[in-house]
Amino acid sequence: MGNGLSPPERFPCVVRYLAYVSIPKDLTKVKNKVAFNLTKRQIICLAVAGVLGLPFYFLTRTYIGTSSAATGMVLLMLPEFLFAMYEKDGMPLEKILMNVISVRFRRPAIRRYETENIFEEPEDTPVAVQKPKKRGSARGGKKQIGW
Repeated sequence: MGNGLSPPERFPCVVRYLAYVSIPKDLTKVKNKVAFNLTKRQIICLAVAGVLGLPFYFLTRTYIGTSSAATGMVLLMLPEFLFAMYEKDGMPLEKILMNVISVRFRRPAIRRYETENIFEEPEDTPVAVQKPKKRGSARGGKKQIGW
């Protein structure tokens, strides 16, 4: 072992790489996975979708055909899939929908600042019209600026 070479130089086919694992700084975004890399919420929503969609397919395929029954099943299960999987800014779909409903429909979009002017005369009383005063020089023309 007295050749003075370090292990990577002695074994050129060995390459040293360090394994890097990214650890999020905000641990509130980390969700506990229960089974099949799904959360409890996702498993419940997918189970509800299966309970609604599969009986629909099996009960209607003889009457409306296989293709139409499959399309109906997909359309019936799609909202549950969206509620299970969609998340934006850490909020699930129902919270986003509740925020949209409250902003669009429950609260007024425009909040006007209105005051009552006690010095304003009512519109039904006639007001004397005054002629506007003329401004300008004594000659009656525009004031000229010299450079």
